[in-house]
Amino acid sequence: MKDSLRTGISFGLTSAVITTLGLMVGLHSGTHSRIVVLAGILTIAVADAFSDALGIHISEETENIHSAKEIWGATIATFLTKFLFAMTFLVPVLLISLSVAIIVNLIWGLSILTVLSYIIARSQGKPPWKIVGEHLLIAIVVIAITYWMGDWIGKLSA
Repeated sequence: MKDSLRTGISFGLTSAVITTLGLMVGLHSGTHSRIVVLAGILTIAVADAFSDALGIHISEETENIHSAKEIWGATIATFLTKFLFAMTFLVPVLLISLSVAIIVNLIWGLSILTVLSYIIARSQGKPPWKIVGEHLLIAIVVIAITYWMGDWIGKLSA
């Protein structure tokens, strides 16, 4: 059960950070609208958390090595982690200016990913800088692409 919870939590955290930051940055660069960014975060927190949880559920089932308890543990851990951490990105958007909230959320999200990556590297006995660097690079590429896409779409609709 411990491995299933670890799977759900690590997947949920990673997905919450990368998906939510990508969506927020893309929506902000395309619309500069607080309500659109809020709606995007809420959509990620609910729909994508359920989607990821089902994805983990089916993935664990197809391995055909886990008990039902382990499968459901990973499923619930994925949903709760994704939902709760995606919701944390709402707080800055609600409390401070949107542009500053995006920066605060970028720092928050990349910090979460850094800590998670460091823990993974240490548990595997690997150099943390390699794992942390790899994961941050992927996140930054996603964020950059969604920024440019949002900006491009924003210009098309202007």
